[in-house]
Amino acid sequence: MSTTGLILLAVFGVALLLFLVIKTKLQAFIALLVVSYIIGLLSGMSPEKVLQAVSDGMGGTVAEIAVIIGVGAMFGEILKVSGGAERLAMTLMDKFGEKRVNWALMLTGFIISIPVFLDVAFVILVPILYSLAQKMKKSLLFFAIPLLAGLAVTHSFVPPTPGPIAVASLLDANLGWVILFGLIAGIPAAIIAGPIFGTYISKKIHVEVPKEMLQNMAEDARGKEYDKELPSFKMIASLILLPLFLILLNTFTSASLPEDSTVRSALTFIGNPGVALTITALLTFYLLGTRRGYSKEEIQEIATKSLEPAGIIILITGAGGVFGQVLVETGIGDIIANTMQNLNIPVLVFAFLVAGAVRIAQGSATVAMVTAASLITPVIDTLGLEGPILALLVITVASGATIASHVNDSGFWLVNRFLGLSEKDTLKSWTVMETIIGFVGFGMSLIVSMFI
Repeated sequence: MSTTGLILLAVFGVALLLFLVIKTKLQAFIALLVVSYIIGLLSGMSPEKVLQAVSDGMGGTVAEIAVIIGVGAMFGEILKVSGGAERLAMTLMDKFGEKRVNWALMLTGFIISIPVFLDVAFVILVPILYSLAQKMKKSLLFFAIPLLAGLAVTHSFVPPTPGPIAVASLLDANLGWVILFGLIAGIPAAIIAGPIFGTYISKKIHVEVPKEMLQNMAEDARGKEYDKELPSFKMIASLILLPLFLILLNTFTSASLPEDSTVRSALTFIGNPGVALTITALLTFYLLGTRRGYSKEEIQEIATKSLEPAGIIILITGAGGVFGQVLVETGIGDIIANTMQNLNIPVLVFAFLVAGAVRIAQGSATVAMVTAASLITPVIDTLGLEGPILALLVITVASGATIASHVNDSGFWLVNRFLGLSEKDTLKSWTVMETIIGFVGFGMSLIVSMFI
C-alpha cells in the first residue's frame, strides 16, 4: 500500500475507534480489537500475520502490567476498607490547621490516589468535605477542588495507578523515571489546580452541601468516634510510599552500581514493580487485615473484589498493545514518525495533542492514554528514543488525557452529583481544574526535556 494510503488508513482507524466507542457504545476492549483486525486486513497483511500481531501485542503488553495492576488493586482495596484514607485526611488536616486545610486536602488526595482509584477515594472522603463546609461556612468547592486536584494528579501521573502503568508498559518506559517525572510534574500541577484555583473558584461559585447529602452529616463526628479504630498515619504513609521507594531505588542503583554487583541484583529484584507491590500487598494484608481482626476469608474476599475493575483496565491496555503492534507491522508507525519529522512536530507535542484530542472526543482518560500510546509506540524505534525521554512521554500522554473532562466523562458526573453542582458550574470548576492539571503537566514535561 502507498504512503498516502497508509496515512488515510491510520486516520480511518482512529476515526472508526472513536465511532465505535462514542456512537455505538461498544466496549473499548472490543473496539480496539475490531479496529486492529480491520486495519491489519485492509493494509494487505495476511490473516495469519494479523492474528500473530494480535497475539504478540496482547501477550507482550499484558505480561508487563497484569501483576502490577492486579496486586496494586488488592493493596488499594485493603487500604480503603481499613479506613486508611480517613486517617490520612484527619491527621494532615490536624497538622496543617484550619487556615490551611485546603492544602492538607490536596496532599491527602495526592497520597491516597497512588493506591486507591480516584472515584473510590473521592466517595470515601466526600463526607469530610461536607463537614468542613458546614463548620467553616465556605463554599464546598474551597475544599473539594484541592482534594480532587490531588487525587487527579497522582491518578494520572504516578504509578502504580493503572493509567501511567498502562502507558509505561506500551512505551517500554522505566517506572522509576515515570514516578520521578510524575512527581516533578504533578506537585506544581496539584498546587496550581488545587489550593490556588480552588480558592479562586470558591469565591466565584458558592456551593452549599447538597440537601440530600445532609443526612450523612453524622460523619462529622466520625473522627472522634472511630479514632482508635483507624490505623495509624505512619503505617498508612509507610505502606503507600514503600513500593515507590523500592522502585526508585532500583532505578538509581541500576544506573550507579556495576552489573556484577550483588547489591544491585538484590535491589533490582525487590525493586521490580511487581515484586515491590507484592511485598507491600502482603504487608498490608497482615498489618491492616489480620492484625486488625479480619479473617482469612474476609481478606480473600476483599482482595478478589478488587480485581473486578482491574481486569478491564488490563484487557483494554492489552488491546492497546494489539493496536500498536498492528501499526508497527503495517508500516504506519514509520510514516507517522516521518510525517512528524517533516512537519517539525516534537514527539512530546504530538503525544499531548493526540491524547488530548481522543480525551475530548470520547471522555475516557484510560482509552485516551492507551490510544495515544498505541500511536506513539511504532514511532519510538524509528526516532531512536530510549531512556528517560520515554518516561516523559508517559507524563505527556497522561497530561493530554487529563484535559477538558466534560459531559462524556464519568468523572464529570461523579463530581456533579456529589457536590450538587449544575452542569455549567461543573464545567467552570472540575473541567477547568482538570485542564490546568493537563497543561501544567505538559509544560513541566517540556521543561524537564531540556535537561535530559
